[in-house]
Amino acid sequence: MDYEIRKSENEWREQLGAEQFAVLRQAATERPWTGELLDEQRAGLYACAACGNELFQSGTKFDSGCGWPSFYESVRPEAVQLLVDDTLGMRRTEVRCAACGSHLGHVFPDGYGTPTGDRYCMNSVALSFKAGE
Repeated sequence: MDYEIRKSENEWREQLGAEQFAVLRQAATERPWTGELLDEQRAGLYACAACGNELFQSGTKFDSGCGWPSFYESVRPEAVQLLVDDTLGMRRTEVRCAACGSHLGHVFPDGYGTPTGDRYCMNSVALSFKAGE
């Protein structure tokens, strides 16, 4: 896919910290229960930590018990890109930022009790948070 925001891997490496680079650009996963946004309760907006693209509103965040920030829908369908991920011997749906192609996490159809039934399981380091006013 041709992304609106394009940088070389060296430019991304310089912009992002080591853990953010591993997650956002190399599709690594942060350890569960360690992300600083996991317990964030304030109203606000979650964006891509690499490019600032708006991704999720706080009102769609829920405690899924999985150890990563979870949301039941993105701010708009075109904010994220969904791709088939066949790594690790299983089929999952990878979630990437539609503006820069950075890896955010995965979406699963097990968001029981949510309006959509989806659980966007996001890496905390892949997101930035701006509190509402």
